[in-house]
Amino acid sequence: MSMTKESTTSLKCPQGVDMALVTGPSDELLRIVQESFVSRVTVRGNELTFIGPEEDAQSLVLLFSDMFKHIADGSIPDSAYVKRLVTLVKSEEMAPDALRSDVLLTHRGKAIRPKTAGQKRFVDAIRNNTVTFGLGPAGTGKTFLTCAMAVAALQRKEVSRIVLTRPIVEAGESLGFLPGTMMEKVDPYIRPLYDALFEMLDASRATRMLEDGTIEITPLAFMRGRTFNDSFVILDEAQNTTPDQMKMFLTRLGFASKMVVTGDESQSDNPKGPTGLISAREHLMSIDDIAFVELAGADVVRNSLVARIVAAYEAKPGERNGNHG
Repeated sequence: MSMTKESTTSLKCPQGVDMALVTGPSDELLRIVQESFVSRVTVRGNELTFIGPEEDAQSLVLLFSDMFKHIADGSIPDSAYVKRLVTLVKSEEMAPDALRSDVLLTHRGKAIRPKTAGQKRFVDAIRNNTVTFGLGPAGTGKTFLTCAMAVAALQRKEVSRIVLTRPIVEAGESLGFLPGTMMEKVDPYIRPLYDALFEMLDASRATRMLEDGTIEITPLAFMRGRTFNDSFVILDEAQNTTPDQMKMFLTRLGFASKMVVTGDESQSDNPKGPTGLISAREHLMSIDDIAFVELAGADVVRNSLVARIVAAYEAKPGERNGNHG
């Protein structure tokens, strides 16, 4: 039986990076790393030493090198960040630098970038295809990343407008009995799109763009009969569409445009028959320039408890759950 070769590898913390931020409060972050690898990790002054299998050493050098850059960029690592980093380096799917170098948008000095391998696959698919479907549970960044890609495309003048839409199936027949204009009635259902947008644009600028039509947020039903040229068009909560609605949406595609469809097949509020997402997968999977990207619990970037909630529901797929976006 072959023995794994043990090695001792050292890594110095760069000047200007506080080792206390690397190890975390009461060494919390160091413990997360230590529990994830066979190697023993020790800290002496500004130097880390890894004693264990050679393959561990390679992964640990990648991991801590990314932590150094994360801190040098002005960020403070937390347990969620370190756990994602551990998953990434152990999967060997891609180097952490592939995520760090992929800055989608910078707003108020803060860089928006993919944080997991699944998110990186998703944004790459958007870049490389005219129509992209992003499928996955709540908290995987589907809507947020798509809005960031849309705003970046607008800033680079790759498109002249952004159109964001959602189906309003929850309103049903009671919509007419609600007070206010039609837009005031549907506002609660499309409010999450405003929230995502205002996280990456100054409020005054976003308001101007909404007023002059550069950005349009509209219920899906209002898109019938239209064609969108030179536009970045986003359909959110697509699990609530019917097959006919999905076909209607996709056929709005005009010249020099992109479309992104996001949704979670496990959270449909439309129980009658197959959803537009399921139908689209059945009909369009083999068509060039249309991509389907699956995001999973490992791609959840909200509070770490959200990832555990998603995992618990995925363990019992027979149970339906309500729509949480």
